[in-house]
Amino acid sequence: MSKNKKKAKKIKLATKSAHAERFMPMLEALQSRDELNPVIKTRVEKACGLLDENVHLYPNDFKRDTEIQEIWDQYIEVEGEELEAVDREFAIAGRVVSYRSFGKVTFFHVQDRSSKIQVYAARDELGADPYKLFKKTDVGDIVGVVGGLFRTKTGELTLKTKSFQLVSKSMRPLPEKYHGLKDVETRYRQRYVDLIVTPRTKEIFEMRTAIVRELRDFLDEKGFMEVETPMMQAIPGGATAKPFETHHNALDMKLYMRIAPELYLKRLLVGGFERVYEINRNFRNEGISTQHNPEFTMLEFYWAYANFEDLMDLTEEMFSRIAKKVTGSSVVPYQGVDVDLSVGAWTRMAFHESLEKIGGVPPEIYADYDKCRDFVKEKGEKVIEGEKLGKLQAKLFDVLVEPKLVQPHFIYHYPTDISPLSRRNEDNPDITDRFELFMTGREMANAFSELNDPVDQRGRFEDQVAEKEAGDEEAHFMDDDYVRALEYGMPPAAGQGVGIDRLVMLLTDSASIREVILFPLLRPEVG
Repeated sequence: MSKNKKKAKKIKLATKSAHAERFMPMLEALQSRDELNPVIKTRVEKACGLLDENVHLYPNDFKRDTEIQEIWDQYIEVEGEELEAVDREFAIAGRVVSYRSFGKVTFFHVQDRSSKIQVYAARDELGADPYKLFKKTDVGDIVGVVGGLFRTKTGELTLKTKSFQLVSKSMRPLPEKYHGLKDVETRYRQRYVDLIVTPRTKEIFEMRTAIVRELRDFLDEKGFMEVETPMMQAIPGGATAKPFETHHNALDMKLYMRIAPELYLKRLLVGGFERVYEINRNFRNEGISTQHNPEFTMLEFYWAYANFEDLMDLTEEMFSRIAKKVTGSSVVPYQGVDVDLSVGAWTRMAFHESLEKIGGVPPEIYADYDKCRDFVKEKGEKVIEGEKLGKLQAKLFDVLVEPKLVQPHFIYHYPTDISPLSRRNEDNPDITDRFELFMTGREMANAFSELNDPVDQRGRFEDQVAEKEAGDEEAHFMDDDYVRALEYGMPPAAGQGVGIDRLVMLLTDSASIREVILFPLLRPEVG
């Protein structure tokens, strides 16, 4: 042992129970992290007292027959003699979230997944010995209670305890009732506590589930089939992004975590599945911000015999319907601004037009390579030697246009230089039949008429490979098998990706992506 390392202080408990030794490894671990405090010690002492009385701290035999919301739904308006006449006992289970003891009687609240209710326990009702054991209950414990209903003098619907059982002993105290978890990183790191003490957090994730369910219902009704594609890929594709690498030991081969499912979904179009979608997890080795998490959820869907304009119409219908179903209105508040998702309220504007009209960049600058490059540098953006004009224009768009797109905007006809998988426009091969959807100053979706010409696709891949060799870590890989699939013939189609996390941010009025991901990526805890 290092001379400088302090010898661990012996932990003392106010109990002589033989069970105390059982908790020492936990207490020593807490002490080593400076997390041991008198409250935890007191809880351990209570646990020892329960074990001394042969009370199981973590039984699995309590049978719940009623969720708390069912009680509210049925009896919220029942009072007086009518309530007293209810000849029924309810078995509820949940977490104790408040506790007020007045000697021989105790009021506490039990919360399950559906709601919470006040519970009353009295020594005269339970008996002296059971009540003595009941008094070892702490806020945070999970309990089972059986009893009937009554109303207190203040009129609060309350369950009167006939029998009580500890279901799971809580060794750590919950955050103080009126302050909760204030540190944002602690909320994300200890989401399990955040969900207990922050009702708003629970609401967000219930809404997230509802949003995903409505997306599925919408696409199912439109005749799309849900499928699953590989998350580990020999060649990452479908987007321009830096992938995460992994290794398969048995095959001794490098694999990449999926950056997008696109190329596999389009292989299914070749195989004859004409309408497919996947709600998928993607992984991109990029920075973390209020809008980016390296692991995120996307909806991608592909529609044979449709084009990017059909997708604009479908997207308006889909977003408007989901907003109405989940929030009750197609106009949703976001960070102090009402965003109108009503069908027909969306703006459609060409990419170069947006540079001029919204970004204030005249054609004589954005259409001239040297002037555009110099202007990009003037705006503080990095320029890589040999970058194509379309890439430079995209950087100007990101800085001067995107932040101003608060209401829904379809920006379409992106440069071919930055659209390696999109179909060229028939009238102008320098642009593609592609759009990106923006609102609240951020991208929400990316879509295009699909490139199904194998010769053109191979050439685009080769251009991407050249860019990767020149230092662009996000450039696309060559995928010979995908080109081979196109050589068998893929029907004309349109495809789209929608960021689920950002959609949830919008519909729950959440400013950060970490608010809508249950367990966002964080640095390891120090110490």
